[in-house]
Amino acid sequence: MSHLMNTYTRLPVAFTHGEGAYLWDETGRRYLDALSGIAVNGLGHAHPRLVQAIAHQAGRLIHTSNIYRVVQQEQLADRLCTLAGMSAAFFCNSGAEANEAAIKLARLYGRQRGVELPTIIVMEKAWHGRTLATLSATGSRKAQAGFEPLMTGFVRVPYNDLQAVQVVAEHNRNIVAVLLEPIQGEGGIHVADIAYQQALQALCRERGWLYMIDEVQSGMGRTGKWFAFQHTGVVPDVMALAKGLGSGVPIGACLAHGPAAQVFKPGNHGTTFGGGPLVCAAALTTLEVMTEEGLLENAARQGERLKQGLSRALAGIPGVLDIRGQGLMLGIELDRPCAELVTRALEQGLLLNVTADKVVRLLPPLILSQDQCDQIVALVEPLIRQFLGRSQ
Repeated sequence: MSHLMNTYTRLPVAFTHGEGAYLWDETGRRYLDALSGIAVNGLGHAHPRLVQAIAHQAGRLIHTSNIYRVVQQEQLADRLCTLAGMSAAFFCNSGAEANEAAIKLARLYGRQRGVELPTIIVMEKAWHGRTLATLSATGSRKAQAGFEPLMTGFVRVPYNDLQAVQVVAEHNRNIVAVLLEPIQGEGGIHVADIAYQQALQALCRERGWLYMIDEVQSGMGRTGKWFAFQHTGVVPDVMALAKGLGSGVPIGACLAHGPAAQVFKPGNHGTTFGGGPLVCAAALTTLEVMTEEGLLENAARQGERLKQGLSRALAGIPGVLDIRGQGLMLGIELDRPCAELVTRALEQGLLLNVTADKVVRLLPPLILSQDQCDQIVALVEPLIRQFLGRSQ
């Protein structure tokens, strides 16, 4: 009997090692990884440069705390802010913590401007984390159930609906920020229209709100650019990052720009582990490898190949409603719950998952090759065809 808390419904497999886009289990069976640790392992598994960098840093220094300067943290902040066109970075340990920092920043920003009840506009079907603040911002009643009372200070509107935001603006003087995922991951791979994102940022500027984006899943090259917001031509005031930033080593970041970059002062926010030498060395190496190996271009190229391949293979199949996403962040929406496809895929040597009950989610590593891309299509097509045929 395991002494682990019963918080996960785990699949009946344990992996011993990986290489590139593949994992091997305890019996020696190989699996093609089309999930990459839920958008984490962008460099794939056991990338030699990453392994070397982590081992080298671990042999020198792992942790000192933020009481002291951390040179690698300063270097990473410089690199990320240059790539994003932003001004300042705070490092933490996860996406939830990065969003928590963004929420605290927005509240303090509002208080500094005389707003007594700072309120953030959030979206239906959003996912921002499982801490009490980020859970309250999340748009999933299933995830929230049992953890009430939730935190106040959030107003929820439909995704991709500018008019709904404008209505709130006219009736609520406490709004200080909007929090948006450019692509909703857990919500079902919904992509916000470029015009919507541009108009939303313009509205924030007009109202003096912070335009905050959650790129925990869509950032770090997954959409074919460093960050999904770069497809829109507008720079956010605040951005949350994590997942692919450390290629499997836990690190999150909250980046800020303009007035938002000046909100936090010593004592306002902090962390014991965040931004330590080890995780920052991993993140710096991740950025170097992504640049040198052209992984942004590869994500765009293979993502388009994967999307087109799936569209051709699944065309005309009753029950397939949509194939959407950007880069290597794709979803296949079916007309019925399809969680069993995760186990069926595992049996065929493919790792994927299902989100929002009816959406098959694909998040392969950014190193995905053309042949591996075609393998995913070849495995997914019969799985979905057979599932829909048998479940009618």
